[in-house]
Amino acid sequence: MPPASAAPRRTWWIGPGFVWVCILLSTVPLLWPAIPPLVDVPGHIGRYHVAIDLWRSADLQRHWDYHWAPIGNLGVDLLVIPLAKWVGVELATKLITVAIPPLFVAGLIRLSHAATGTLSPSAALAFPLAYGYPFQFGFVNFMLAAALALHALASWIRLADRPALRAMIFIPVSCLLWVAHSFGWGLFGLLAFTAEVMRLRSHGWLRAAARAALMCAPLALPLFPMLTGAAGPDHGVSYNWLMKIGWLASLLRERWQAYDAGCVTAIVFFFWVAVRNRASFRFDPLLGALALVGFAAYLALPRLLLGGAYVDMRMLGIAMAIAILAVHPRPGASDKLAPRLALVATGFFLLRTATSTAAMLLYASTQQSALAAVAHIPRGAGVLVLVNEPCDKWHSDRLEHLDGIAIARRDAFVNGQWALPGQQLLRTRHPEAAPYLADPSQLVYPRPCEARTTDFAAAIRDFDRTTFRYVWTMDFAARPRLARDVRLIWWNDRSALYRVEP
Repeated sequence: MPPASAAPRRTWWIGPGFVWVCILLSTVPLLWPAIPPLVDVPGHIGRYHVAIDLWRSADLQRHWDYHWAPIGNLGVDLLVIPLAKWVGVELATKLITVAIPPLFVAGLIRLSHAATGTLSPSAALAFPLAYGYPFQFGFVNFMLAAALALHALASWIRLADRPALRAMIFIPVSCLLWVAHSFGWGLFGLLAFTAEVMRLRSHGWLRAAARAALMCAPLALPLFPMLTGAAGPDHGVSYNWLMKIGWLASLLRERWQAYDAGCVTAIVFFFWVAVRNRASFRFDPLLGALALVGFAAYLALPRLLLGGAYVDMRMLGIAMAIAILAVHPRPGASDKLAPRLALVATGFFLLRTATSTAAMLLYASTQQSALAAVAHIPRGAGVLVLVNEPCDKWHSDRLEHLDGIAIARRDAFVNGQWALPGQQLLRTRHPEAAPYLADPSQLVYPRPCEARTTDFAAAIRDFDRTTFRYVWTMDFAARPRLARDVRLIWWNDRSALYRVEP
């Protein structure tokens, strides 16, 4: 029998030191950039600035309306707005955004311990999914809600033997999750129901489902604002089955296609080995069921729902992360299997952390170059923004919503903000600027692209000269003039700023 001192060496991946190092390492990719270089985040910064300073800025009041209402899309907003009064809106956004990946990783660890009492040696394979495609998109409210949902699910499982106390606790918890993001609340409700069914399955599946529905009834309170219309109207439902296949390859999509897709292939290969070698691996029933239900939801959900886009894609990474947690070496397998698996998983996590850090630095450098134009925009100006957006690249340069920084720094009006009822509380005050009024009117795709929004020549010809006194182009070659009355006043390799003249 091996000495007692050997056990800690064999199970180093479940120790608090390893766990805390992984949690802290997940912050590293976002530590250096001043603005988190995630696609939507600069646009969010503009909205936060309006919410904070609308009451004291006459320029903002000319351009924007902001009316508070109960909607399921306010998680980061409600954290940034009070913090920004102390450190400024850009730093506040960075601090909250940096906190989301470690919160997600910690949620996975807590869920694994709640479900199995330990942490799988393969768990570190799941940690890079904190930087998965939804996070790269800048869906920070959803990712915050998803991370909180993992923590809530761990507590839900631990309190299974105290249903009355759990019901009292989770009435407000479910409401907070919905306020953070309605899809995060829906994710939690679905997985909590699944956990209850699995716990009660010895009574028969139908009876277990009925009792689980009763147990989950306290989670349904957020349905009231949704059914009464306070959450906003439905903006259509759209399925795209080919894109569902593409989202799997895009699970870790960040910057380098072959590398990112190769990492996903490595995860899929890990599952293939675990399924084929059942003598060495087992799947935890509870975590396995949660993962299967998550994958089923991914297949069943549409791309567009309740005004939100990429609804199905958001669920895939979470289901995959839980599936990784479900894989455990069998007790009778080789004593060397678990440490080796933990070492490989940790190496994968370290590799992804290093390359994510490099990708964030490169994106931040591009954004900072483009942002140099903001210093030349007069305070309170109306700016027509046009971004050259590729349609056939694995990554863009993440300039799509950079115009939000012009709002935050110059109290400007730009045409790239979101304005969907029930999804955002921000409204424009320039109806005469239509159709160059809100997202996605700032995006200019090449002609062969399926996604067509704004035509560059038509926009320059037709935009409202009263609302927009400046034109800011990104990733277009600078020209002395865009039109007889639109003259170049500043440019660099990423941006060009033009002024409308009489």
